Amino acid sequence: MNFNHFYALVKKSVMAWIDDYAPSMGAAISYYTVFSIAPLMIIVIAVAGFVWGREAVQGEIVGQLSGLIGKEGAQGVQALIESANQPTQGLVATAISIVVLVIGATTVFAELQSSLDRIWQVPKAPKISGLWAILRSRLLSFGFILGLGFLLLVSLVSNAAIAALGSWASRLLPGWESLLYLINTLFSLGVATVLFAMIFKVMPQAKIGWRDVWTGAGVTAVLFEVGKWLISLYIGKSSVTSSFAAAGSLVVLLVWVYYSAQIFLLGAEFTWVYANAHGSLAGAGKAADAPSSTMLPAQQHDAPIAVSQPQPALPNTPGTADVCRPALSGDPPGHASLKQRAIVYAGSAAAFLALRLLLKYTTRRRI
Repeated sequence: MNFNHFYALVKKSVMAWIDDYAPSMGAAISYYTVFSIAPLMIIVIAVAGFVWGREAVQGEIVGQLSGLIGKEGAQGVQALIESANQPTQGLVATAISIVVLVIGATTVFAELQSSLDRIWQVPKAPKISGLWAILRSRLLSFGFILGLGFLLLVSLVSNAAIAALGSWASRLLPGWESLLYLINTLFSLGVATVLFAMIFKVMPQAKIGWRDVWTGAGVTAVLFEVGKWLISLYIGKSSVTSSFAAAGSLVVLLVWVYYSAQIFLLGAEFTWVYANAHGSLAGAGKAADAPSSTMLPAQQHDAPIAVSQPQPALPNTPGTADVCRPALSGDPPGHASLKQRAIVYAGSAAAFLALRLLLKYTTRRRI
């Protein structure tokens, strides 16, 4: 895969990210995450705490969050965990709290599944009603939570082993810290790749092969590590916490989850585009490359008729739009180009930044 081909895949991924309304899906994911993070963390800490100890696992999570969303944001998450972990009185109250805990922890995974179904263009099937359908969906999400706890346990054990190896090796050979840091980073990328591959493979209600998800999962893991550093840098340099006073820690958490969700959705779009270009869906999806084909969109839905002779270029009308462009099935004709969309998003971001600076300046003048 050369650079031009990789650039074409990235371009299609960005176009699909825009056409699938990823910013709106990310907003929904971040909203549900705020209400799910406390029960989610309680279950993950309980799973990893069987081996490592609950206090040690919770301290490690809070320490990692401090580097991502700042000290105040991590303290806010810790307060949510401690508040949701308060013991209840009575058997009935305990049973109700456990049910609420599981439902709250699995809600965000249900929203993730809905977003991935939209990315993979899963047709809307008749909704299956009944208790078994609800339990099946929640059990799948709960299984992912247990998997998160296991991956956290593996990460904690590996970090402890690498730290012990580093303290032993530093006595023998100076300069091993850089090598161990590289090993730790590569291991973190590997764990993240496995996690994203599991999510991309199992969560969508579509038939996806493992070979379709590994490349996209690796790209998503790299994007997530780079984006994690950029988001933490933005939160550390900006005054998000002080601008919202008492709600600052909640806003910081929302900002971090929102941008992380955008990175995740962009990686999912890349996985989908790659699967259509090189995977099991090659030639069958909306991202299929067909430079020698001059079929109309109506012909593509009926039968793939190959055209051996070159045909004159068709005018760019609503009926003969670019069939290689990723688009939703219900999109209206006459879409803006990628450059026009980028200008719109950049203008929206600039307007938001100007409004924020104006509000900040007005608040300072009042004070």
